[in-house]
Amino acid sequence: MRRAPIVITATVIGAAGVLLFKPLPSSAVLGAPAASPATEGAASAPSSGSGSASSAGSAGSTAAPSASPGSSAKDGTWTGDAVTARFGTTRVKAVISGGRITDVLVVQENRNDGRSVQISESAFPTLREEVLQHQTAAVDTVSGATWTSAQYEASLQSALDQAGYTAPDGSTASTDVSSLQERGGFSR
Repeated sequence: MRRAPIVITATVIGAAGVLLFKPLPSSAVLGAPAASPATEGAASAPSSGSGSASSAGSAGSTAAPSASPGSSAKDGTWTGDAVTARFGTTRVKAVISGGRITDVLVVQENRNDGRSVQISESAFPTLREEVLQHQTAAVDTVSGATWTSAQYEASLQSALDQAGYTAPDGSTASTDVSSLQERGGFSR
């Protein structure tokens, strides 16, 4: 019985510490300013069809072309392959300008059921942000959207391959989701 007040006090102090915890912003942890999103004006660029290059060039891009491996890519809007898996089909377009990925547009999303739509609509903005930040299709899978993430990455990688784009770090995403299908993915 003598330990009860000590245990209760320690529990209250520990719970208060957890509830009052405020993490530092990522820029403070890394000691660098927060990265700004890639060109936002590219989203309004007209599509030039599947696999065709746009003549607009890099006039709307604020990112200067660099000597990175991606700079040899052809500017334009490139439509990736439609990737079908357990919960539907996903297809994206990549907009390349100045050797950089400036936008990723979803052309077709999983629509097999309401839950698939909900998962896709919540995962696509996160995937797009990661792709624009890292300039590669090989980004982290969104938690709870394993199938959608794999399909998005596979379709995007096929679009980047058509454009002749190489990520600055040389990474590529898998264009084959059959390994996920063989494992059975996750059941609902």
